[in-house]
Amino acid sequence: MTEQITLYTAKICPWAQRVELALQEAKVEYTRYEIDLENKPTWYASKVNPASKVPALAYGGPKVSPDTPSEESVKLAESGVLLEFVADISGLLLPKDAVSRAKARFFIETATAKFSPAFYGAVARGESPEGILTVIETIQALLPAEGYAVGEYTIADAAITPLFARANVALKNDIGAYDAGEGVRVYNILQSDPKFARFRKYYDDVTARDTFKETFHEVSSFRRPMSSVVLTCLRRRSI
Repeated sequence: MTEQITLYTAKICPWAQRVELALQEAKVEYTRYEIDLENKPTWYASKVNPASKVPALAYGGPKVSPDTPSEESVKLAESGVLLEFVADISGLLLPKDAVSRAKARFFIETATAKFSPAFYGAVARGESPEGILTVIETIQALLPAEGYAVGEYTIADAAITPLFARANVALKNDIGAYDAGEGVRVYNILQSDPKFARFRKYYDDVTARDTFKETFHEVSSFRRPMSSVVLTCLRRRSI
């Protein structure tokens, strides 16, 4: 039986959604606690995560109210670390063979390192969202002919889906610092160009899962105009 888990998270944060997706996919029981990133609780940094960022976990110890975390629980943070942790405690979300496990980790590192800067550059700095198309071509080339990032659903899919989903919302609604109309133009290319057919199928597959629908909060994730907290969350791997 898994120890008690409290997830400290925020609806606006893609890095936090990564971990919630993994927990739900692995069917690990947890208590969810929403952190207001614009008004963080005074106790959060001292009792949960000294960096004062989400996501974070309190693992083990007695079951207590999330806002009074026990000193007996182990506190863990950073989305990449927590994805691996969920896979370890559940025995799920990573393939059984070493090569496929390595491919899943490679996908996470490559997709995150390439997509996050391109997306942030467009919505925050006004760079052309065309750069997102270039990155998606690179990521698409890593996908197998069908299925998820490495065939079966793994932490690789949980890691990148929250970023893709927020980019989808931003481009479709033309939310960003780029020139008006550029987001919608790029969105329409993604939806219609045969070049991106494999990406579209992959995106449809990962966002059709109940776990995604239950953990993605579109209105909270993107508001016009974008707050500094949302932009900071996109720039960093956690906040």
